[in-house]
Order: sequence, then structure tokens, then C-alpha cells
Amino acid sequence: MLDLEEQQHKDEIVSLTEQVLDAKGIECDSKISKLSEEQLNEILEEVRQLRKKNKKSKETDNSSKLLYNKQIE
Repeated sequence: MLDLEEQQHKDEIVSLTEQVLDAKGIECDSKISKLSEEQLNEILEEVRQLRKKNKKSKETDNSSKLLYNKQIE
């Protein structure tokens, strides 16, 4: 289900997945094995959206820091 890049960042994916499951009120235990493939795909899509949002936020922060540092010089 995960693409190559996601497989390389498993820790981040696991953390985000736990956040999504928690938001849905699903405990990360045997209950997850009872979810349908469709539900798992929905969760994975939410994880991907969160990850994309986090990446964009980090890029914005980095750009702001670079701009700030250039202004100081």
C-alpha cells in the first residue's frame, strides 16, 4: 500500500497513522486488523494528506528563516 518514498520514512508514516487513528477513535491494536481494505485506504489517504501538509509547512518555515537571515546580513 505504501509507495517507495513512504516506505523509506516508515517512522513518520506510523506516527501520522497513529494520529489519524486516534482522531477517528480507533485504537492501534487488534481492531485495526478488522478494518476493511477500503477503510485502510481512507486512513492511508488521510496520512498522505497530513504528511504533505507537514512538508509544506516545513518548507514555508525554512523559506521564512532564509529570508529573515538574508535581511539581517
